[in-house]
Amino acid sequence: MEQPLWTPSPQRTAEANLTAFLRHVRDQWDVKARDYSSLYRWSIEKPEQFWVSVWDFCGVIAETRGERVLVEGDKMPGARFFPEARLNFAENCLRRRDETPAIVFWSEERLTRQLTHSALYAQVSRLAQALCAAGVKPGDRVVGFMPNLPETVIAMLAAASLGAVWSSCSPDFGVQGVLDRFGQIEPKVLFTADGYFYGGRTYDSLARVAEFVQRLPTVERVVVVPYLSECPDAGRVPKGIHLAEFIAPYSPQDIRFARLPFNHPLYILYSSGTTGVPKCIVHGAGGTLLQHLKEHRLHTDLQPGDRLFYFTTCGWMMWNWLASALASEATLMLYDGSPFHPAPTHLFDYIDAEGITVFGTSAKYIDSLKKAAAAPIETHRLATLKAILSTGSPLVPEAFDYVYEKVKRDVLLASISGGTDIISCFVLGCPLLPVWRGEIQCRGLGMKVEVFDDVGRPLARGEKGELVCTAPFPSMPLGFWNDPDGAKYRATYFERFPGVWHHGDYAALTEHDGIVIFGRSDAVLNPGGVRIGTAEIYRQVEQLPEVVESLVIGQDWPPDHPTDVRVVLFVRLREGLTLDEALIDKIKRQIRQNTTPRHVPARIVQVTDIPRTKSGKIVELAVRNVVHGREVKNLEALANPEALEQFRNRPELQA
Repeated sequence: MEQPLWTPSPQRTAEANLTAFLRHVRDQWDVKARDYSSLYRWSIEKPEQFWVSVWDFCGVIAETRGERVLVEGDKMPGARFFPEARLNFAENCLRRRDETPAIVFWSEERLTRQLTHSALYAQVSRLAQALCAAGVKPGDRVVGFMPNLPETVIAMLAAASLGAVWSSCSPDFGVQGVLDRFGQIEPKVLFTADGYFYGGRTYDSLARVAEFVQRLPTVERVVVVPYLSECPDAGRVPKGIHLAEFIAPYSPQDIRFARLPFNHPLYILYSSGTTGVPKCIVHGAGGTLLQHLKEHRLHTDLQPGDRLFYFTTCGWMMWNWLASALASEATLMLYDGSPFHPAPTHLFDYIDAEGITVFGTSAKYIDSLKKAAAAPIETHRLATLKAILSTGSPLVPEAFDYVYEKVKRDVLLASISGGTDIISCFVLGCPLLPVWRGEIQCRGLGMKVEVFDDVGRPLARGEKGELVCTAPFPSMPLGFWNDPDGAKYRATYFERFPGVWHHGDYAALTEHDGIVIFGRSDAVLNPGGVRIGTAEIYRQVEQLPEVVESLVIGQDWPPDHPTDVRVVLFVRLREGLTLDEALIDKIKRQIRQNTTPRHVPARIVQVTDIPRTKSGKIVELAVRNVVHGREVKNLEALANPEALEQFRNRPELQA
């Protein structure tokens, strides 16, 4: 493709935060950076200067920054940023105390609420006092089994103001899924709503809380937040207390923020847990804050008063990423419920009604809109919308076409990718760069991202390999919970290429200095020794109108003495359709004509559901284990574990 899909206007370029940041670093360091490419090179060549500039430009609030910026910067892991700094994450998020909106909330049931910055500060103040009186101290764990409510943000900020560690999961988790996570980290206080709405139905939470809290002996208080009803019965759960009663003794006052070291723990997030008990990934306050400020202000171009939406649950890192936007003085646009209830374009009603400026979602949501033939460009104004963000899985080129043809033409479409592991992004958008079809715009500032071959050599542009980061960055995890010598942490990210972060994505740099991701490298297919990213097959199959979604694996073949793998494709078809020879031929022809003969599946099998995690990611490895008769560990991590049974002992895969 010779022309980009979108190019920023001269006015938009001139007004971008990143343009102001370019001026800032030229003045501060006499850097000859004139565009994104030169700025990126400087950011990875002079990381100490770069991160000081981010700190200054974004106005980090701290007791002290200290003299040293990066200690043992040649070690990964081992490098430490701002070792003398002392700050508080919540203090940075609560920098505004005026009457402008801090949080706007919608639920699928049309419940709406709004909190100003001053009201948010007052609510956090009262809850922080209550937590302090309940004995919560720096380092204690406070957890949420919560929908995406304003109270979830308030509870996180109250805990962070005291130096406590926040961790959360969405309320659709079953008892064992909660215990697999919270049971490892021994929380002191648990927040739960009485239930939640999804797809037009009401779900109770308190019965499950009553069951699992008895197996969390360290929990001293369960704070029940009203959502389904104004006065839920907190007595249904052991140690339960209604939120209103919990904070009743306290009136708003100035918050006494605990200013703690840069690497004081802020969050515990969890790996997907589809291959075993989830890893508890510990993230520091300073690294999370600084990285998110960079991504929000420079890459997303968040300005004070911007309205940032991300469709997420509290069990996905995008919730943490969204919450940090308060530190950039943006308004958080929260939503709880199904994005397709009562109609596929429900979230676009939210954009128009509330003036959302940045809309974040998943690649799967965009694909589902496309399959539903939704055309918001015809049904909605979307006048305020300046950027659409997509993550969760690769955004295929046809999805780029769909957004610009059927959603909005003058919009920055930023596919972003990183992960729970780094609570941020390696590759993401840029307001100064054009959008090229099928490409992530750029590597993140300060992130020395490269693509390696199997033996650790950097690959040329266009060559597919392992996405790695070859230099430290502030939001690297502090480590894993209950991993005192760091052995599990090192094995997870640094064993493949010593001293280099191995992220596990299969990727390639493009001629525009962008990135294309072809799927997870542990799910890469290898028929006849040729590596194939699963996204290359999904892109072709899911263009077909008959196919709703698909999943592809490599099956060891032959099964008795495997010497190779063969490609097996599972498809979920539109309601009422059956996979016949004509459709199988059509699918194979679509793949062969647009990729290579190696990509063509040896077997295509129809299923009625595709298993996925709670955050909506399909689980290729779990399906591969079922097909090969191996145990799938931790089914609680899946949103629909019953779907796995469709893949077991399929006669189509026996010959």
